Amino acid sequence: MNTLRYCFFALLILSVSLALVFYAVNLPAQKSLRRLNFSVNSTLVEACKALIEDKVPFLKENTLKTSFGESSCTEYITQNHYITRALSAEEAAFPVAYVMTLHKEFETFERLFRAVYMPQNVYCIHVDAKAPAPFQQAVRRLVGCFPNAFLASWAERVVYGGISRLRADLHCMRDLLASAVPWRYLLNTCGQDFPLKTNREIVRLLKGLGGKNVTPGVLPPPHITARTKYVHKEQLYSLFSFMLWTFVRKAPPPHNITIYFGSAYVAVTRPFVEFVLHDQRAIDLLAWSEDTYSPDEHFWVTLNRIPRRSPGDLSSN
Repeated sequence: MNTLRYCFFALLILSVSLALVFYAVNLPAQKSLRRLNFSVNSTLVEACKALIEDKVPFLKENTLKTSFGESSCTEYITQNHYITRALSAEEAAFPVAYVMTLHKEFETFERLFRAVYMPQNVYCIHVDAKAPAPFQQAVRRLVGCFPNAFLASWAERVVYGGISRLRADLHCMRDLLASAVPWRYLLNTCGQDFPLKTNREIVRLLKGLGGKNVTPGVLPPPHITARTKYVHKEQLYSLFSFMLWTFVRKAPPPHNITIYFGSAYVAVTRPFVEFVLHDQRAIDLLAWSEDTYSPDEHFWVTLNRIPRRSPGDLSSN
């Protein structure tokens, strides 16, 4: 009987001891978890408050850090979970070409590129020739890790609102036509963009266009006609650049073309890109646009509204 009593008390003491040890071991972890949750919630509250109050430094300091560092290309692609094969037969059969024009914020570009990258697509990156050397080197190193991405064959010293911005897109378009990738549509972006759709959703939207282009635009409102009515000249200096407006009137557009204004960012077919680069009307419109303000906001939309000469000449939307 005494033996059974001793065994019972020993078992009870052992159970209580184990419970105490377990609690002691897990107490720091529980505290850490509570601290982590509190920290996350506090950071979210602070971030929302900073966003409302437009405290940019706080937002920049607390964004996720990029991870290229000193990694090799293989390590970088693996660690950042880049997609290395087409995710569906539908996407593999419908490659998309991207033009990306950059001038600052490598980390933002890195996130954009990671978000839109697919191995069946092709990417031309134009870096403003005025951009700081470290930025250019970082972009060059990242792009060098991907066989279907490359830098534009010619880099413009871009002036905001000038013809150089339009030429940056055109350089990449010419390079992309020379690519072996049989892309169907081309999208142009800037380094501060970010996609709201997956590649598969983008492909399906483009397929649904039925070969038409997306170049949103309207006839010029009165307040914007001065952009093409008067001569504007790029002014480029070592520390700054700008567009100079003059009182010199421009000649009418060539070929009696009606000018439209719209978005500088478009989704266009391969035949349209060929038309832009080779048709005489497009070549003449580009020359006429060289001394206008922000020609990328009238060039695409105007060309896409030129009446067709033949059934296969141009697809409008």
